[in-house]
Amino acid sequence: MGQQSARLRVLTAGIFSLILTLGVARFAYTLLLPPMQAQAGLGVGAAGALAAINYAGYLSGALLAMLISDLRLKDRIYRIGLLVAVASTALMGLSQEPWVWALSRYLGGLSSAAGMLLGAGLVLNWLMRHGHRGELGIHYSGIGLGIVACSALVAVMGSWLDWRGQWLALAAFGGLLAVPALAWLPRPEPVPAGAGPASMQDQPPTPRFLRLLMAAYFCAGMGYVVSATFIVAIVEHLPGLAGQGKWAFLAIGLAAAPASIVWDLVARRVGDLNALIMAALLQIAGMLLPVLLGGLAATLVGAWLFGATFIGIVSLVLTMAGRYYPGRPAKMMGRMTLAYGSAQIVGPAVTGWLAGRFGSYEAGLYLAAAVMALGTLLLLALRRRGP
Repeated sequence: MGQQSARLRVLTAGIFSLILTLGVARFAYTLLLPPMQAQAGLGVGAAGALAAINYAGYLSGALLAMLISDLRLKDRIYRIGLLVAVASTALMGLSQEPWVWALSRYLGGLSSAAGMLLGAGLVLNWLMRHGHRGELGIHYSGIGLGIVACSALVAVMGSWLDWRGQWLALAAFGGLLAVPALAWLPRPEPVPAGAGPASMQDQPPTPRFLRLLMAAYFCAGMGYVVSATFIVAIVEHLPGLAGQGKWAFLAIGLAAAPASIVWDLVARRVGDLNALIMAALLQIAGMLLPVLLGGLAATLVGAWLFGATFIGIVSLVLTMAGRYYPGRPAKMMGRMTLAYGSAQIVGPAVTGWLAGRFGSYEAGLYLAAAVMALGTLLLLALRRRGP
């Protein structure tokens, strides 16, 4: 097999793994939240709690990824994570017990970390070992493609399957994705001592810079999680937009698919921090457009802006981590992920509580936008200080 053909298979395996572990095991919950509330009696508070449990699973997986240095062990856990993604999705449709749903969401979060962190590391390792550019923009396009695929499936299935049937159908779709995701990513080879590139010297930022960046990334996690979890339910409850939530989520996915590649190009021209500030401001606008202006057009534009920015922010921060610690990128990636993941536990729980108190998710959305604004101010402070 030629090098370009092998590269294509590895990148495709990574994309399929993200469609499974993020699109199916994670974002299917966002899409199926309205039918679960209408047909299974899931309350707004419980919906927020389940989302928080999902992110607790993701954070647990991120901690595990930080603690493991052996590449072959990471590979084994990654492969188990793909199977767990399929099983956790099926579990949602096999029971109506809250504790079963909670277990499913926790396991789904674990599998998301396997695809997002371990899978990215394995793909990047293979690319660099075989002389290809160490870029993950194509790999992370799997997140947007996962949103698109699941949105399209739910749009089709919603008219003839109930909430249980849709969960089980998505699990079957995930099983199909797992086959090439497992088969096309080669097992990692052992690295001989001293075989790494001589130029891969760590150039860490100052501790103060790192703390401020972590705080800003926490704010970005808060802004991301509220919209990503509740956007469909929020749109469904806006005047005149009942039944339109799935189209907003589809717009998010269409914008997210090429976003990480586009923001890499933007960062080359204006710098990482300027690109992050631009993305954060556009994300705030995208979050607020549906509730401030209303109407389907504003909702779709807002969803597109959100989709075009949230994955770009993640990609830019992880790129910075790799640049500061090229020899040990997991050192900074793990700390950033803890900051982002912590917000993803707090955000849904607070939003669910606010929704129960005020009768809608809009209060949580305004709070998330305010936190994003604070994060943008922190990025502006970082730009003045430099690393």
